[in-house]
Amino acid sequence: MGLISAHCFMSHDKPLEDVNDTSGPDPSSKERDRSARKRGNEKLRRQIVFEAARLMYRREEKEYYRAKLKAARAICQGWVKPSDLPSNTEIRDEIQRMAFLFEGDSRHDHLRDMRIEALRVMRLLAAFKPKLIGSTLTGHVRHGSDIDLHVFTSSAESVAMVLDQEGMTFDIENKRVRKHGEERVFTHIHIQDRFPIELTLYSVEKLAYVFKSSITGKAIERASLAEFEQLLRHEYPDIELDDEVLDAESKVDRFQVFRSLLLPLEGVGQSKKHHPEGDVLYHSLQVFELARDELPYDEEFLLAALLHDIGKGLDPDDHVAAALEALGEFITPRTAWFIEHHMEAHLVADGTIGFRARHRLRESPDYDELMLLQKCDRGGRVRGMQVMEVDEALDFLRELARMNG
Repeated sequence: MGLISAHCFMSHDKPLEDVNDTSGPDPSSKERDRSARKRGNEKLRRQIVFEAARLMYRREEKEYYRAKLKAARAICQGWVKPSDLPSNTEIRDEIQRMAFLFEGDSRHDHLRDMRIEALRVMRLLAAFKPKLIGSTLTGHVRHGSDIDLHVFTSSAESVAMVLDQEGMTFDIENKRVRKHGEERVFTHIHIQDRFPIELTLYSVEKLAYVFKSSITGKAIERASLAEFEQLLRHEYPDIELDDEVLDAESKVDRFQVFRSLLLPLEGVGQSKKHHPEGDVLYHSLQVFELARDELPYDEEFLLAALLHDIGKGLDPDDHVAAALEALGEFITPRTAWFIEHHMEAHLVADGTIGFRARHRLRESPDYDELMLLQKCDRGGRVRGMQVMEVDEALDFLRELARMNG
């Protein structure tokens, strides 16, 4: 096993010798030196494995090589030879240990749900001979894992048409990759649904091609629709696949609900006196940006910031009640509480609310965050402020939800 370069791990300087010592180097001392250096190298190598696995488990990096390089540079404080980095297998095994530690038995239910969703999508795309690869097939999933499918077609537009008809939200990416001096373009379709789904498109001629794993160098494990159905019947003999797929179809992606409520706000105007910035959508995205600066890891607070005014596109006369009714079970009671009371928070800030009403609000453990939301709401009224697109904001929240499990 290769060891990381010595300038990173351990100095090779020899210890100073006594000037009066003429006996020559001590062989046992040299052996101890080598053993100490090796132990030091192995310790730092394990640190790199752990840090790279952490980066990938938290979805801060998606590719093994980038995760290892970033981890090594952070730990060694300098350049590291790529040939000295730990193997992909070491990183993968450490990720699985983390998943077991942090997710426990819930991983089994999560895996089953992902596999049923994969089956649903494979049936939808059956005309394109889909093959399932990756952790959903092997069982090595964790929170944030995606469903990876190879599909075979001469036209990305034909796949997109099927997804459009199903009402799925997706984007198409053409990625240039240079390997062995040759540049190739790979087409990926990223689907935003209950679980993230990535389709990699290949020509029909590649249907029988043997793809190699970046982890093991061996042929990638993959399953056709028929093979995957056979696997599921073996793994889950007590479930009826057709019923499970129908049940999966009925499950709504809450972020798609949020998107459908946010997009119409672009055409909803507001009083120029109170909202010089423009329409309700622009205001909502400004409030979200300010909230993200304040509490970037509080998903419930951030959702309230983004969604607090969606009722203005439904019932301008009582936008708070309209928002709560539309959002219903798709938000938590805490997020609902923020939205329900965000107008009262303005009265608190202005000093125009009654004593009893203010006292009731102050009794909540989330009172401070409510007043922070009020501050963001009032601050999000600036002409020309740079904000995210709706899909970018929802992607941020979706990823935060995955990280929080």
